[in-house]
Amino acid sequence: METRLRAFSCTLVSILLLIPTATAKDTQYITGTSVTGVTQQLDVARTPALYTGDFGDCLGGQSLFNITKFDAAYYTDNSTVLFHLDGQSSIKNESLVMRVSMDAYGEQRFQMTFDPCSVNINSLCPLNASLPIEAWAVFPVGAEQVGDIPALAFSIPDFEGSVKMQIFGNSTQSEIGCFKASLTNGNTMAHAPVISPVLAVFVLIAMLASFITAAYGDSVSAMRSHYAHSLSTLVIFEAFQSIFFSGALELDFPSILPAWWSNFAWAAGQIFSQSVIKTARISSGLLGNVSQVGGAGSSVLDITQSEASAAEQVYARSISATSTTSHYLSRRYNASDPFDYTWAGSPIDPGLVLPGTWTGFPGTLSALRIPAVDTFAVGLIWLLALIAVIVSALNIFKLSLETLVKLNCVGKDSLAFFRRHWIRYTVATVLRMLFVGFTMIMTLASYQLSLDGSASTKALAAVFFLTFLLGLGILAAHACYVRLRGGNYAAHQDRMLLIRRKKFGFVPYLTPIRMSTLEKSEQLDNPVISLPWIQIHYHDNDPDRITVHQDEVYIQRFGWLSARYRRTRWWFFAVYLAYQLFRAAIVGGGSSTPTAQVYLLLAYDILAFFIILGLDPFEGRRNTALAVWMLGIGKILTTALSIAFLPALNVNRIITTAIGIIIIVIQGLLTVGVLILIVIGWISSYMSITRDCEPSSRRRLDAARARYFSHVETRAADIRTSSAERKRLQQLEKEAEMNATPPEPSFTVKSVKRVSKIYDEDEDVLATMQSHGPPLNRSRPVSIRSTHSSLPRGARAVRASWSSQDFADWDALSSKMMERPDSGMAKRLSSYSGYGMFHTNLNSFQEEEVDADRDVKSSAYESESLASKRPLTPTTEKLSSTSVVMTAETSRDGNGSLTGGDKCEHGEERVDSNESHSDHDGT
Repeated sequence: METRLRAFSCTLVSILLLIPTATAKDTQYITGTSVTGVTQQLDVARTPALYTGDFGDCLGGQSLFNITKFDAAYYTDNSTVLFHLDGQSSIKNESLVMRVSMDAYGEQRFQMTFDPCSVNINSLCPLNASLPIEAWAVFPVGAEQVGDIPALAFSIPDFEGSVKMQIFGNSTQSEIGCFKASLTNGNTMAHAPVISPVLAVFVLIAMLASFITAAYGDSVSAMRSHYAHSLSTLVIFEAFQSIFFSGALELDFPSILPAWWSNFAWAAGQIFSQSVIKTARISSGLLGNVSQVGGAGSSVLDITQSEASAAEQVYARSISATSTTSHYLSRRYNASDPFDYTWAGSPIDPGLVLPGTWTGFPGTLSALRIPAVDTFAVGLIWLLALIAVIVSALNIFKLSLETLVKLNCVGKDSLAFFRRHWIRYTVATVLRMLFVGFTMIMTLASYQLSLDGSASTKALAAVFFLTFLLGLGILAAHACYVRLRGGNYAAHQDRMLLIRRKKFGFVPYLTPIRMSTLEKSEQLDNPVISLPWIQIHYHDNDPDRITVHQDEVYIQRFGWLSARYRRTRWWFFAVYLAYQLFRAAIVGGGSSTPTAQVYLLLAYDILAFFIILGLDPFEGRRNTALAVWMLGIGKILTTALSIAFLPALNVNRIITTAIGIIIIVIQGLLTVGVLILIVIGWISSYMSITRDCEPSSRRRLDAARARYFSHVETRAADIRTSSAERKRLQQLEKEAEMNATPPEPSFTVKSVKRVSKIYDEDEDVLATMQSHGPPLNRSRPVSIRSTHSSLPRGARAVRASWSSQDFADWDALSSKMMERPDSGMAKRLSSYSGYGMFHTNLNSFQEEEVDADRDVKSSAYESESLASKRPLTPTTEKLSSTSVVMTAETSRDGNGSLTGGDKCEHGEERVDSNESHSDHDGT
């Protein structure tokens, strides 16, 4: 039985090993010579230098063919051009003339007109409805035909070119078929499957950092302060959305830009999914055959019966018949065919623009395979899905946290404030996500309303446009009213001055400044411009009213709107909504007038940049750097460079490609800056949630934490000083540093340990004390009984401890010594009486002690003078007589010595070092 199983296993393995061999195709080689004269063996299934991608009907669906395959390629290694055409036609009998042309960067680089019969294309010689079309031809070319194609075209990302196949009927001498395919070299800037998930992970980290700073703590005002310094998710989405919506302008973009922008389409809700597109088509009514082009066409057409009858009479076209046949003629890759290839394109989906066209928002969306008429519905579906996922994640997190608390895995006070108010957090999160999606919905809805789409799609866009506008607008107005209803406004005359300043001492620039903000002592040169200005002040009727960032009730209700802004700019959310509304109207609704659209957007971005820069609304510096400087300058530069893409200017396509690369560099730097700020924001959020931990010298971030917390408190107060005052304070700081005394040698006391005195080691005393001492019942280390000392010769050790038994032993010893007055011990004890106190020679003994003390201090001073000549370590600190406050918690150990742990003032217990310290007097 075992032998049979082994034989069966061997047979099965052999069959499995033979399957790939049977299905693998044999590699076929040909000999080819390039334009440069190099001859070599070539694989017939190799990837060409330039080849076509997806294809479509360039007659708008009026071609009298149903094409399932249209491939063309240019091979530089053997100087040949290939084209392959498969399909079906209902034309009964017609002789044809065909023309193949290739365009690259706005110019025609290759074209050839031929008779199908002359190149042995039997299925087109003549055209017969009973025969399927299978056209395959290879044409040799020379340097005079393809010499205009630059070598850079074979390596540059997103090669801008197309191949067009035109078919003419001899009987009518008219064009009866036209098909166009995009041309590529295989290199592209579109890496959405890789770049988009990476960016999404960084955004998720920023969202978690913002959430944890808003959920950690018990003080609402403190939580708001730390939340304001985390990187805003709203600003991150605005940065990525602004990059993608750069392609919403009605301009003739180079092919490299739509490919680059496709990496950021997810931030605007433009994610391709077959199921989502199918759902969106319910409202748009967009239908069609996605397995072919021509015949039914790549777009929906309303062909009348008379037009269909006329076409059928001339060409005997039957759309139903060709549609049925095309299912069997659809392209399928044959792995066993050595002449088959995998680089071929597919028919474009209904609603997409013609391949090789990158004009306006439809051209940008074509890189994503999303029809322009479905863009609003797709974005809305993904926004609602994102909100549902976030709400579910919050609920799961809350339930998990409660479970961990009940299992005693975490403390009962862990995120207690969040657990008590989790419903309010959920509502605020939903409103915040709607606030984040405001720009996207306004832009897509404005664009949808400007298209000539179906009535249902326009109605859907109008409903959500008004819902977002009125909903968020009313909430923002109510948030302002709740805070401002207890006061009144007053207008004051002022003047806006445009004055000359210098950056870095030599770079001149102009800056606006209000006259009311100037100090009386400030002297200004003649301003360049002086304009009348009106300043509106708000006066609160209750002067003792707490500030907006101390009002916990207001923060809990409207913190999702105002928490990130300064105390004096808390109302900026209303300005932000108005700014995004007008910008969305320009970007989305101005497609009918591209020239006015791009110039108006440029002026609007410049004006908004200076207004937001003057307001300086954000409390956190990272949000200011991203939202004001990086994003504002990026928008202005992108819009200014995009002027070159206006169709009316007709700029050379190679130049526009170079400008597109510059735009990619600008937006790439913006993206890198966003990622760096996300990492820094995560670090600051970590410091925020560890603010209740005690500082420790072992943590390297303690100094940074202290500076960060001080910065948070300073920014929360929002007290601004004039430039003159700042200069005065800086001057005072410099003078204080110059007049400061140089640092002196110092030390820091880490711990104190009691050690023995020399006379504690007297053999007679120790022998007498040990003879009367009780026996030790517990084992002790050998080091405790050791009589060796690490003290220098001549130093005096301090006795470990004293007790009443010791005093009795001392009296007995004294009486014995007095019986021998000539002994050395008796002479030493003659000047003592009682319990070791001074008697007759007290004054002389004190003088000796003072002299000894003076000698010790003198030697210490000499040592200190020598030490001062050596460089001090950076950690040396000066310790005053009152800088160390210690509490000794003492107890006696088995040897009678004092033990205790020292504690610092703030309650943090220090770790005793192993070093022994003693001063000159033994205390």
